Amino acid sequence: MTQSLAHRGPDGEGYVLLTHHRVGKPISTIGRLSDSVRTTPQGYAIGFGHRRLAILDRSPLGHQPMGCEQGEIWITYNGEIYNYIEIREELQRLGWCFRSMTDTEVILCAYQQWGIECLSRFNGMFAFAIWDGLRNRLVCARDRLGIKPFYFREIADGIMFGSEIKALLQDPSLVRSPNRRAAHAFLVLGLQDHSEETFFSGIRQLRPGHVLVLDEDRLQVHRWWDLPSPEYSEVADGFAAETLRGLFEDAVRLHLRSDVPVGSCLSGGLDSSSIVCAMRRILSDQQIETFSACFDDPQYDERPYSHAVVSESHVRSVDVFPDARSLFDDLPRMLWFQEEPFSGASYLAQWAVMKAASEHGLKVLLDGQGGDELLCGYPGYWGSYIGDLFCAGSISGGLHALSACYRNQSRFDPMIVSNIARALLPGRLVSECRSWIKGNAHWINPAFISCFPSDTIYEKRYSTALENHVAAFLQTHSLPALLHHEDRNSMAFSIEARLPFLDTRLVDCLWRWPAKLKLRDGVSKRVMREAMKGLIPEKVRTRRDKMGFATPQDRWLREMLRPELESLFSSSSFARREYWDPCQLQKAYKRYCAGELEIGTSIWRCITLELWHQQFSI
Repeated sequence: MTQSLAHRGPDGEGYVLLTHHRVGKPISTIGRLSDSVRTTPQGYAIGFGHRRLAILDRSPLGHQPMGCEQGEIWITYNGEIYNYIEIREELQRLGWCFRSMTDTEVILCAYQQWGIECLSRFNGMFAFAIWDGLRNRLVCARDRLGIKPFYFREIADGIMFGSEIKALLQDPSLVRSPNRRAAHAFLVLGLQDHSEETFFSGIRQLRPGHVLVLDEDRLQVHRWWDLPSPEYSEVADGFAAETLRGLFEDAVRLHLRSDVPVGSCLSGGLDSSSIVCAMRRILSDQQIETFSACFDDPQYDERPYSHAVVSESHVRSVDVFPDARSLFDDLPRMLWFQEEPFSGASYLAQWAVMKAASEHGLKVLLDGQGGDELLCGYPGYWGSYIGDLFCAGSISGGLHALSACYRNQSRFDPMIVSNIARALLPGRLVSECRSWIKGNAHWINPAFISCFPSDTIYEKRYSTALENHVAAFLQTHSLPALLHHEDRNSMAFSIEARLPFLDTRLVDCLWRWPAKLKLRDGVSKRVMREAMKGLIPEKVRTRRDKMGFATPQDRWLREMLRPELESLFSSSSFARREYWDPCQLQKAYKRYCAGELEIGTSIWRCITLELWHQQFSI
């Protein structure tokens, strides 16, 4: 299991075998378990393994699994606690002594001091398991928004867990079978990573903001963090911009805590450009490397913007040109790391960027995930906002916002109309319209569609459509899948991706601020644009189009990869799947290639789902 995760930690491995109730002496090993334990150990009930990516305190003192001084409590952990220095100082004032400079030891001591309540003090990304020999329990936790992964499977005499599913697949007793519900949500609804289910039947993920406790053979999972109820108060524009700038720069500062060099992804959009320019202000005397996906097609190329940032911030830029054919050849390998199909070719561009960063020796990259969700950067948010105005009886206000949105967007996105309808119409009608617009009815088997509910309405937890929209994108419909793919693409090349926009303080602040600070006069991310005045180039700060690792996906699917895809769609393995009618799909694909249908994303889902089946022999 541990060896299968070597890519996540190439700098070392370690193990500990433990008994219940501190009976017997723990076997703690550094290096391969088989080198230290020549025969099968008897009587041990708990086993931890760990692969190390050494970023903080690279000395042997940072080795994992790590135990407390008395050996009663052990941890295996993946992630970073960015405020570990501040927590460490607080614990020292309470009398705790530390042997290392790692955040791992801070978690271990914080748990001993505060128990599970220590989680609320952590500002970072984490997934960890703690064996508490004093209470005879296993405690596993995942960070608020699920930046770091945690998978588990219940077995007859306990549980198995790991950072990736492939660790659990090492169990020879596991019979691999697809999770039909996950495949349905992916193909019909365009959802993934929205629940605890995975594409593998019987393997679950610990949801973001949840903790798992195995105590006396009783397994319980409960939420330890959730978005708070919005409590809006009037915030002046100038104060909001100043506050956001201060919080954002401090978030970037914390995310730069590292004993190895830190680089950044750079798309040329507002979010990544803000990160790079903030890095330059903080690391004024250091060389910074950035990595950008570029294309010869001007429709998808963001070099005019990314180069403006490079010129102004004097960073060292690496431009990466993803190639459709080589990336398609890499798809099986990508799916092995991703462990699930994915919905678009943008992840291929991200893969190429991570590969380039690895070739340049980077271990840590900052990236802008989360900014669009929190700051209402997606065009569809306008639909929910306008729908709220209509629902509140402000017809003139809604029409004014719609008109301003139409004038200021580089292109009017159909998701705006879709989300106005979502705010005003019954959920079932919206779902039926969505299926018709997406074109799924052309080839997905009706019997498969009817197996599970097809309602994609956002859960109504809050008082407005926009609040429910933002909450859904943060916790179910958007960010979880983006974080999954970012983690796997980066870790495939032994790189830790850090996301300053998901700093705990930023999330709390931006979630609580009213919509008018984010959406106004047809301009999205309004408060962020104001906060970045004088920090980033004006042509980037005021740009209206949104791309973000955009690729010429349609040209790739219609032209460059057409022979390979026609062969895939006519293969015997493709014909065996229950999900689709291959003849109807081939007809739809020909119409798509002729420009009669715009179904590239739906086609891509079918491609990656089939190749996922083949990669994992399911």
